[in-house]
Amino acid sequence: MKILVVDDEQLLVKGIKFNLENEGYQVETAFDGKTALDLARNNNYDLIILDLMMPEIDGLECCMKIREFSNVPIIMLTARSEDADKIIGFECGADDYITKPFNILELKARIRAMLRRAGGGQARQDSTITIGSLTLDTDQRIALRHGEPVELTAKEYDLIELLMKNPRRVYSRENLMNVVWGYSYAGDYRTVDVHIRRLREKLEDNPAEPAYIMTKWGVGYYFKG
Repeated sequence: MKILVVDDEQLLVKGIKFNLENEGYQVETAFDGKTALDLARNNNYDLIILDLMMPEIDGLECCMKIREFSNVPIIMLTARSEDADKIIGFECGADDYITKPFNILELKARIRAMLRRAGGGQARQDSTITIGSLTLDTDQRIALRHGEPVELTAKEYDLIELLMKNPRRVYSRENLMNVVWGYSYAGDYRTVDVHIRRLREKLEDNPAEPAYIMTKWGVGYYFKG
């Protein structure tokens, strides 16, 4: 697996690189957003770790620009812990968020979980799910709307696959955080709302009046099968 680590704190980057290489990952590094963007355009990374505050181009802008041409999983790093900053990061296309200072074991656990989800499992006999105008190819992790591919981030795909595999089952925000993200952000369940809204914008014919991704008021979300 090939990982790009981007942060203007060179000692931090060196430490992350050392630990990830000891885990068997191939690691490349950058210290500003402009270099990171150039590397992301010219390489196929399995995951990008991206600092929020950087020179040249900050992490949010860099993340948005990467999302214009790639759905590579992105973990944002930041010294900020406010919920609003996390929500903005998810709005810009980040898949995960970790606040400095962090335990390197936690970072490695999140990387493993995200790569496992992004890489998919072994081929299954029934690798296609079709409900109405929406189709998922679960082997290739591709979403189709009216037969046309839709670009989804890793977490967006994980979320819609879970919902489509379990139609009419209502999931609370906490359930979705635990199942899709693999851990809880205490008090940060608005992250789910952000991803649901983006999925509706990408998959629904009329996001304001969704036909598939439904809200059970006061409870959570479900897929109308």
